[in-house]
Amino acid sequence: MNNWLFIVLLLIFPTFAVAQSDSSILVNAIIIGNDTVPNITLDEIEVLLIKYPRSKRGRRRLSRYIKNVKKVLPYAKLAAQKLHKYEKLLLAAETEKEKKQLMKQAEKEIKEEYTDDIENMTFSQGIILIKLIDRETGETSYALLQELRGKFTAFFYQAFARLWGINLKVSYEPEGEDRQLEAIVRLIEMGKL
Repeated sequence: MNNWLFIVLLLIFPTFAVAQSDSSILVNAIIIGNDTVPNITLDEIEVLLIKYPRSKRGRRRLSRYIKNVKKVLPYAKLAAQKLHKYEKLLLAAETEKEKKQLMKQAEKEIKEEYTDDIENMTFSQGIILIKLIDRETGETSYALLQELRGKFTAFFYQAFARLWGINLKVSYEPEGEDRQLEAIVRLIEMGKL
């Protein structure tokens, strides 16, 4: 294509197709003074940073942490799914008696399916699970207990957890304390870890 014809086409049609050997590419262009500049919108990318320790001990800890997150993440996602399922059922329930029956049924189901898995989790995995449940549901474990089981039960579980150094009221902070955890979860969800 001649240069002058190309320039005329640009002046008339700021968005034009450039013909190549067997395909064409649609390109937006901006004319700035005497120059024609292609205007291309790129896809957004996300930069996730995992602090990689220098020491051998630190790398082992990071590896173990990633392994724990991989083990616990499916349970947190499952907890969120079950919570949404039971919230819909509870909203549909008409009486307080129906709600209590639904909660007992849900608790029985969850105990039968997941008690062994949860009991076999380590202390570290339990802490990660509490944070990931908050990430997936948007509420702390304490708030969920209080909402679903009542204030007394939530208080009892919190007191018991505090004896072991765990706080059920801890919230998930993806931009703060839990930045490393958020990066690991995102990489796992993208299939990179």
